Amino acid sequence: MNGLGYIRIAAISPEVRPADVDFNISEIKKMLILADSKNADISFFPEMSITGYTCADLFFQQNLLEKTSDALEDLAKFSKDLSTTIVVGAPLRHGNRLFNCAIVIHNGKIKGAVPKTHIPNYNEFYEKRWFAEGKHCDSVISDNIEFPVSRNLLFSINGAVVGIEICEDLWVPAPPSCMMAMAGAEIILNLSATNEIAGKHRYLVDLIAQQSARCRCGYAYASAGLGESSTDLVFSGNCIIAENGSILAESKRFTLDSKMEIRDVDVDIIRNDRLKYSTFADSANNEFQIIDVANNNVNKNEEIMRYVSSHPFTDGAPELFRERCNEISSIQAWGLAQRLRAINCKNTVIGISGGLDSTLALLVTVKAYDLLGYDRKGITAVTMPGFGTTTRTHSNASKLMELLGVTMLEIPIGEAVEQHFKSIGHDPAVHDATYENSQARERTQILMDLANQTSGIVVGTGDLSELALGWCTYNGDQMSMYGVNTSVPKTLVKYLVEGYANTTDKPEIRQVLLDIIDTPISPELLPAAQDDTIKQKTEDLVGPYELHDFFLHGMLRHSFSPTKIFTLACHAFNGKYGKETIKHWLKTFYRRFFSQQFKRSCMPDGMKVGSVCLSPRGDWRMPSDASAALWLKEVEAL
Repeated sequence: MNGLGYIRIAAISPEVRPADVDFNISEIKKMLILADSKNADISFFPEMSITGYTCADLFFQQNLLEKTSDALEDLAKFSKDLSTTIVVGAPLRHGNRLFNCAIVIHNGKIKGAVPKTHIPNYNEFYEKRWFAEGKHCDSVISDNIEFPVSRNLLFSINGAVVGIEICEDLWVPAPPSCMMAMAGAEIILNLSATNEIAGKHRYLVDLIAQQSARCRCGYAYASAGLGESSTDLVFSGNCIIAENGSILAESKRFTLDSKMEIRDVDVDIIRNDRLKYSTFADSANNEFQIIDVANNNVNKNEEIMRYVSSHPFTDGAPELFRERCNEISSIQAWGLAQRLRAINCKNTVIGISGGLDSTLALLVTVKAYDLLGYDRKGITAVTMPGFGTTTRTHSNASKLMELLGVTMLEIPIGEAVEQHFKSIGHDPAVHDATYENSQARERTQILMDLANQTSGIVVGTGDLSELALGWCTYNGDQMSMYGVNTSVPKTLVKYLVEGYANTTDKPEIRQVLLDIIDTPISPELLPAAQDDTIKQKTEDLVGPYELHDFFLHGMLRHSFSPTKIFTLACHAFNGKYGKETIKHWLKTFYRRFFSQQFKRSCMPDGMKVGSVCLSPRGDWRMPSDASAALWLKEVEAL
């Protein structure tokens, strides 16, 4: 692995000619040279890649088996000039049985082989005619060369533990990879010869993704392709790499060329998830032997061979945009609906600023009311103009409340705050934290008192990003009776409001929502500019939310170090933010995250919508006086 915790895997499907071992070895060598030039830690090939999968009764021919043995020796010698570890498929005989095996080769030696455990003998498959099950082989193969062969072998390759299964092994109810993962395998390789039939490919991709998720591992798959016999079947050469349920790479099918997909699999993510989700360790298995194959770190270059999303909370298939937005907003609305039912409450109070957070909270509340069949007039939406409120945000807030058919209130806070300044002896010309927070707390007091007045509850509007940075006023907008945006980061808030805008059948609502999306993010606690535009812009003060959300996801979801987060951010935001800018805001992130835990320790209830959450009752617990020194020191050294 390299310094980022990546292991680079090359899934390769070369051109093959059934029974032409010399040609097949030549093609394998060509692809190995290419994979090695790209610093692949592991280069693996399909099932029976040395002979071809479709040799049928030719597998019994002595000269073919002897040629295979010679080819393995030749490939072992060839590997001396390569850094990559090689895994190829070939028939191996032992005693009176023939086995379908995956052979591991590195630095001039065959390190071991894994026989296929499950031998299919149905429909188009009749492998039991030639091959024995892997359970019958647990010994040393002695045919010119000796090496361990067993289905209970794992391989240590450049810092990662690798398990191997072959084709059908994945399709059975209890794949061997499950046991391998429980024994410590972090990467699973599948050498396959999967034929194409209508609908099978999509099922295969889903199966690989699901197995990588179930085993919390990287799962790489290479299948026979160009040149494999078409007597009865068609092979298109699937090369697929998955990690923890996500597909990192998928080759194009039905092309007249050899295929290679190379990706960096993040072993840090795998290890973190296995550590975090305690039920994985409960299934530990120690029946496997681990063979040390390679300890050289070949992946030293700075290039990252995987997609790194700059917006991990919102990145996904564009065609699933509406579905995803609907699912998340439904989770939010369902949580609020359940709370209202539980306390027998039909009245809610919510502050509307004309900004993203309160807009999403109001849309969610309306959806909850519609779900329950409650009258929307039970929602009291309050706009509370202050010293920094602009015409644009005030207008958007008013229009949205009117269009959604909720009860509207406008309560200016200026006079009340000025009286408060007099009471505590604060000079209103001094625009400090007291000046700003007095407005936030006045607004919260109004909302809480209105909730008492209407026998309702205050719906909170603050989001996950604000909680992470502490960009909220303690006992001000930090407080509510139920927070619907609690686990929704700022980038996702914008995404969800856009989803509402794209799905509404009312053009007037769509127009207002799009203008809110386009409005600069601001608490509007400082006076506006002379031209009535927002002067106090949050991202100028605490940094771009897209960076902070990236940092937050890396830290909480994967427990990445500051160095890794910084490196990935530089890659993901290349061309948009320079390294010094990213470093500056990363330091801000850690400083604020550690110092603001006290605000999160007493945050109100609110539903979890994604894998990252800061609820002190659920996902995140830390002392409010924890030191950030370790993290800040690492950032300074970048």
